[in-house]
Amino acid sequence: MGDPWPADLPGVLALPSGRRVLGRSVRAAPPAPEPEFGVYLARRRPPGTAWEQVWVPWRDFGLPADTDALRLALSTAWVHAADRRVEVACGGGTGRTGTALACLAVLDGVAADEAVAFVRHHYRRRAVETRWQRRFVLHFDGELPGPSATA
Repeated sequence: MGDPWPADLPGVLALPSGRRVLGRSVRAAPPAPEPEFGVYLARRRPPGTAWEQVWVPWRDFGLPADTDALRLALSTAWVHAADRRVEVACGGGTGRTGTALACLAVLDGVAADEAVAFVRHHYRRRAVETRWQRRFVLHFDGELPGPSATA
């Protein structure tokens, strides 16, 4: 397992737990060192990478096609971010990525009604682009799936 992302690397969101996740546009080359796990939010399956990845179908300016798939991808990313370099990326790195990062913040303990402001302050000022995306974050459940969630 690698070292976490440097806190001063552009695009890195430091969550309250100390986990760091990189948000970026898939049009930009990944930084060095490479990610170790990626969540890709796009209409079409992204090309393969040298690192483990999860694709969540999601059209630009919309919402994820499968909310359960997003929850699983983000829960996995949150767990991996404790000791691996994790990135979340979409076409531009703002709307879908910002929405997913806000949902990650909720999983990390940020109140859902504060998550968009948290991501806009610590990641990108214009993150989470549409009112539907903001509403999605507001109603995102902050429970991690697992044995306690299903018992």
